[in-house]
Amino acid sequence: MKGFNTGLVGLSVGLTCALATVPARADVVLTASNWLPPTHAMAMTQAKWCEEVAKATAKRVRCNILPKPVAAPPATFDAVRDGLADVSFGVHGYTPGRFTLSQMTELPFNGGTAEATSVAYQRIFERHLAKAGEHKGVKVLAVFNHGPGAMFNTKRPIVSLADMQGLKFRVGGGVVNEIGKALGISVTLKPAPESYELLSSGVMDGVLFPAESIESFRLDKIIRHRTDFPGGLYNTSFFFVMNEDTWAGLPKADQEAIAKLSGEPLARAFGQAWDRTDKSADAAMQAAGVKVVTAPKALVDDIRAKTAGLEQKWIGDAKAKGLANPDQVLKEFRAEVAKGQ
Repeated sequence: MKGFNTGLVGLSVGLTCALATVPARADVVLTASNWLPPTHAMAMTQAKWCEEVAKATAKRVRCNILPKPVAAPPATFDAVRDGLADVSFGVHGYTPGRFTLSQMTELPFNGGTAEATSVAYQRIFERHLAKAGEHKGVKVLAVFNHGPGAMFNTKRPIVSLADMQGLKFRVGGGVVNEIGKALGISVTLKPAPESYELLSSGVMDGVLFPAESIESFRLDKIIRHRTDFPGGLYNTSFFFVMNEDTWAGLPKADQEAIAKLSGEPLARAFGQAWDRTDKSADAAMQAAGVKVVTAPKALVDDIRAKTAGLEQKWIGDAKAKGLANPDQVLKEFRAEVAKGQ
C-alpha cells in the first residue's frame, strides 16, 4: 500500500512539472456591440465575421455579441476606442464634422451596387485615406458603403425638385444631409432605428435610404412612393473597427489570421450583404404596392447642377486634412467602382 501511495505522489509531481512547461492558452473573447436588429445585413455580416475569426484562430479568439449595444449608434466609434466594446460597426456621418475623407464615397451617383463601391472604398482607404489618421484609437478592419440611396415618402410620387418641396425627410448624416440642403428640402438627422416611429407618427414624411432599410426597419407598409436614381442619390459610409489595445494584445499569428478575414474580403462581404437585402426589399415593396419611379433625366440633371459644389467642397476639405491630390483620389475611386468588383 505504501508503494502505491508513493507512486501516486511521484506521478502527481511529474504531471505538475510537465504542465508547468506548457504555456497557458490565453483565449480572447471580443465584446461585439450591435445596435441593429440581428437580421440586419450589417449585424449578420458581423456575426459571420466572428464565426470565421473563431475558426481561423482555432477558437483562441472568439466573439461575445451583446444582446444590447453598449452605446447609442452615434457613440459607437468612441465606445470601441474607449474599450466599452472590442469590435463594432458604425456610420461616419452620425457624428457631423468628425470624418471628412469618408465623404468622398457619399457623393451623388457614385455607384450602382454596394459591393462595387465598398471594394473600391476599401482599396482607396488603404492606398490613400488611412494615413490621414481620422480613426485614431482603433484598428480599422474595413470600410464600406450601403447600396444606392433612394428617396422614399408617404405622400406623392417625386419626379421633379418641385415634388420634394414641403416634405420632411429623415437622413443619416454626412453628405446626404448636405445633398438635402442643396436641393432645398427639409432634412433631419436621426439614427436609422428611429425611422419607423418618425414615419408612422407623421413627424417625418419620408426617408433617404437604400432599399434594404425599408425592409429591415419594417417601413414597406408605411412607404407609398419610391424614386430611384442611376448610381444612387448617395451612398452612406460605414466603418468596422476594433479597439486598438485589444488588437495590439493579440498574438501575431492571430492578428495575421484576422487580417486575412478583414480589409477587402470583409468590405466585399458587407457590400454583398447589402445587395442581397436590397433585392429582398425590392420584392417586399412590390408586394406592399409601393409605387416606384426612376428619376427622369431632367431631375438627375437638376440634382447634378445643385450638388456640384459638394464635390469641390470635399476636395478643399480633404486638402485641409492633408490628403494630397484629392481630385485624383476621387477619380481613382470612381475608376475602381467602374470595375464593378
